[in-house]
Amino acid sequence: MKQDRESSRQVLARLPKSATLFLFAIGLCGLLSVIMAQTSLVKAQATEDGAYVIKGDRVIDLRSGVEWLRCSVGQQFEEDVCTGEVLRLSQDEVKDAIQIANRELGGIWRLPTREELELLICETCPEPKINKSVFPGTMSEPYWTGQRNWISPKNFWSVNFMTGHSYGRFFPYQRLAVRLLRSR
Repeated sequence: MKQDRESSRQVLARLPKSATLFLFAIGLCGLLSVIMAQTSLVKAQATEDGAYVIKGDRVIDLRSGVEWLRCSVGQQFEEDVCTGEVLRLSQDEVKDAIQIANRELGGIWRLPTREELELLICETCPEPKINKSVFPGTMSEPYWTGQRNWISPKNFWSVNFMTGHSYGRFFPYQRLAVRLLRSR
């Protein structure tokens, strides 16, 4: 072992100073990575398309910078699967669900804007039109946004994961599926 260290020192002594500093920086980055991995409870992984970073029951959308819950409201995340029944809520019930999420999960959770929810649409995916490995258990139906229809202010926008289209025709008392997010 001592002989191996001496060999390493001899090799380092022959390297130009810039190469030695470069190797030191690589070692420091590696040490920081090990420390971060050991202190982190959940390992993050990027998706193949580079659009998302998955961290357990949450996912960061790198395009918009928001953090999504991977499961719809009513479901629980267990071993990369969303289990349980998706709840369909009115806009008033969504407000209660958001208060519960803020209390239980921490942070300030909210309904997405139409544009944020539309970013989740996968045009080439079969129903539901969403990346199912990132958002398992998504239903092929409309999901609420928090955005009113500017043409018909009595109605709210929704994004339908069966068709991949947005609709501004739902009244706030109607019950739709819900996916929450928070700004980062």
